[in-house]
Amino acid sequence: MIVIKLGGSLMASGKLQQCLDKIEHCCQDKAVVIVPGGGVFADQVRYAQQQWHFDDRAAHLMAILAMQQMALLFNGIKPHFLIAASIDELGKSISQPGVTIWSPDIIELDKAGIPPSWDITSDSLSAWIAKTLGADELILVKSVNIDADFDVLKLVQQQLVDVSFYEFIKQTSFKVNVVHAEDFLS
Repeated sequence: MIVIKLGGSLMASGKLQQCLDKIEHCCQDKAVVIVPGGGVFADQVRYAQQQWHFDDRAAHLMAILAMQQMALLFNGIKPHFLIAASIDELGKSISQPGVTIWSPDIIELDKAGIPPSWDITSDSLSAWIAKTLGADELILVKSVNIDADFDVLKLVQQQLVDVSFYEFIKQTSFKVNVVHAEDFLS
């Protein structure tokens, strides 16, 4: 089973459709879970928080809603991809080949102890879901260039993944790939 996080910035870069098409065509014989980034919806949360100075808990809840909006957008583009919110729903969907889009459930994340912080974005949440589901591989698809011999701590320093990502992937057994969309598509 593979977890593929599609960065929200793929929408702005024009690569989102191609990435969804690639997943559709190359992953028909595998169980795949797509984790959506928050994209423009999460950007609006950041902007609103700067303007209105509400706390990180409210921003976290709104950012999860941004991921849910992106899940709906992905599903609107690929209506035959399933949407699942809970670990139970995902567990059932990955028992057979096919593509499922994760629309994270706020209550489930709270129960798992995911802290409300901008230090944890869809990058770390994709690692959490990969670990929770027992994935074989986690692929983060970004709209920026990534060195082929990337070092996760360097990616954190360069702000190409969130600051908690390293903590979420250490002591996991799945393979981690962080790739530029062009490399993912080739």
